[in-house]
Amino acid sequence: MKRNRNDSIPLYKSATNENLPPNVIKQLAKELKNLDETPPEGIKVVVNDDDFSTIYADVEGPAGTPYENGVFRMKLILSHDFPHSPPKGYFLTKIFHPNIATNGEICVNTLKKDWNPSLGLRHVLIVVRCLLIEPFPESALNEQAGKMLLENYEEYARHARLYTGIHAHKPKPKHKTGAISESTTAINVDQTNTSVLNVDQKNAVSGAVLQLPSPLATSNASKGGIAAEQPAALSSTMETGVSASATAPPVTQKKEGGVVKVQADKKKMDARKKSLKRL
Repeated sequence: MKRNRNDSIPLYKSATNENLPPNVIKQLAKELKNLDETPPEGIKVVVNDDDFSTIYADVEGPAGTPYENGVFRMKLILSHDFPHSPPKGYFLTKIFHPNIATNGEICVNTLKKDWNPSLGLRHVLIVVRCLLIEPFPESALNEQAGKMLLENYEEYARHARLYTGIHAHKPKPKHKTGAISESTTAINVDQTNTSVLNVDQKNAVSGAVLQLPSPLATSNASKGGIAAEQPAALSSTMETGVSASATAPPVTQKKEGGVVKVQADKKKMDARKKSLKRL
């Protein structure tokens, strides 16, 4: 049973392995809680509350090694006289490594002659991960891997990467929410700036149309004709947003109509004068 991170580790009730004395169970509970709250780099311990005698851990392959981008499941089996005797370590995930046998057994001095009862589980797990960075071919359990490492490192690395790609499942990708948010914000800012620019351009064009002088105004002022029509025409242009040139034809028609009327009246007067002379 995998324990949730926020749950507390029971000290005695769930640990049912009779091979471990109560004081060892208590010490292990403290260590496992500490590993769960502050795990070592690249290592995640999987706690089984029902049995502290077997410790599982997921180990990430260190960067720059043939085991990079792989996650390897391992376990530590504690003996009945732990911590006086070292735990036995095994890789459950197949791996090509000089110090790891084909059955997964781990050969490292910390778990052999260099064991000290004061060493905790954290130290053991860190040493095992360091073994992936710096193998020791002199004490190889996998003779093929050890020989290959000494004679042809490139060939050894190729084999190790092949095993990693086939057997070690990949870690979950980390989502870069900050970068996405920044990209989205940048896009929104660009769109806002574009909208503001379009509005400014439209306003500039409208202002230019409204500020253009009417050619009719100059013509009317110079001829002293129908000057009274000019304010009405400009007022109509300002209200409707239509350019001054669009209002010019009606004014011109009014001007031409006035000239024709004057000429007709003159003809009538001339005709009346001729009639009076005849009388």
